[in-house]
Amino acid sequence: MHRNLTQRALIAGAVLAAALLGCGTGPERQAKETLGTVEPVKPAKSAKPAQPVKPAEPKTDGLPGMPPVLDKTDIYAADRPGKLSPVVKDFPSRVYVPNTNSNTVSVIDPKTYEVIETIPVGVQPQHVVPSWDLKTLWVNNNRGHTLTPIDPKTGKAGNPVDVHDPYNLYFTPNGKYAIVMASLDRELVFRDPHTMKTVKTEPVSCYGVNHADFSLDGRYFIVSCEFSGELLKVDTERMKVVGQQKLPFEGAMPQDVKISPDGKTFYVADMMAHGVWVLNGDRFDEPKLLPTGKGCHGLYISRDSREMYISNRGEGTISVFDFTQDKLTKKWHLPDGGSPDMGGVSIDGKVLWLSGRYDSEVYAIDTRTGVQLARIPVGSGPHGLAVYPQPGRYSLGHTGIFR
Repeated sequence: MHRNLTQRALIAGAVLAAALLGCGTGPERQAKETLGTVEPVKPAKSAKPAQPVKPAEPKTDGLPGMPPVLDKTDIYAADRPGKLSPVVKDFPSRVYVPNTNSNTVSVIDPKTYEVIETIPVGVQPQHVVPSWDLKTLWVNNNRGHTLTPIDPKTGKAGNPVDVHDPYNLYFTPNGKYAIVMASLDRELVFRDPHTMKTVKTEPVSCYGVNHADFSLDGRYFIVSCEFSGELLKVDTERMKVVGQQKLPFEGAMPQDVKISPDGKTFYVADMMAHGVWVLNGDRFDEPKLLPTGKGCHGLYISRDSREMYISNRGEGTISVFDFTQDKLTKKWHLPDGGSPDMGGVSIDGKVLWLSGRYDSEVYAIDTRTGVQLARIPVGSGPHGLAVYPQPGRYSLGHTGIFR
């Protein structure tokens, strides 16, 4: 995601040439299951044949199969401090850091702030992604074209799974599909969430699909396209792009995407516009820019759903947005600067963990004061680190979006 302009130009040309050769399409959507049948009545000769009774479709407020929203005024209600799922309650607390240039994952003990293990993985690992069922961590080896599974209970890596161009990884809110953000392939690839077998491929016309978040009802998600400065709106159930718009800023490079606790607003970080785009996802209208700082990049919600931490990679700061006040209220400066990128919040909500993209380090920041607690050396090019486990019932992917 962080290439210089020359590299981006070369990449864009290459993927455009590949796109012109044609993109594959996935299998047809399976027919809806029959809920029941009615034995037809044999008609009299003068009567019209009886028509079979069609079962009524079950009514639902959200995406079929999605766990019910706990609180429609707070989409993050399941993410309160210490509220761990029974699935993860016995997992050791760790910080997993993919080192893009070193082809490794550094494992940090958050109690000692020390690297306790270094796991070799595939080429160019970008993000460590918790699976929907919380049982697996998937390392996205972008240029190695594989996903490396890590068992978070033992910390051991399994055999890599072949997946082409896995820049980032998400899961539909009902757990039915994994969604690979194939950035250079210019595709959204819907896969089986366990075997990663392809179910459907949705070609896109923008460049650099990378980050996303889902609506309150799970029926659609908003995707950022880094290299062409665009946003997509995708119908989750149909697995189809239904909206597309260009951001109103020359040279825009949208990054992380997050939805507000009340589910009404989407926020999109932009490292070239140096701020956060704010838009209504339902209307998918033209967004407005909220300036935060140079190189605005990652977005993370506090455990009480009141604040959003915004990493400004280009200036070594973290901006704090208050949802209730609808404004920025604080800005924290890392001592000696840095390049805060991607990360997550600790189980108790007291520590914000961020990778130092260009400084081969990880930052631990006190969420009450903004004070830097630790600066930990790791491999080269640390990127989408995952704090794990975290509170929540299921994962939507990326470095940990929990509901």
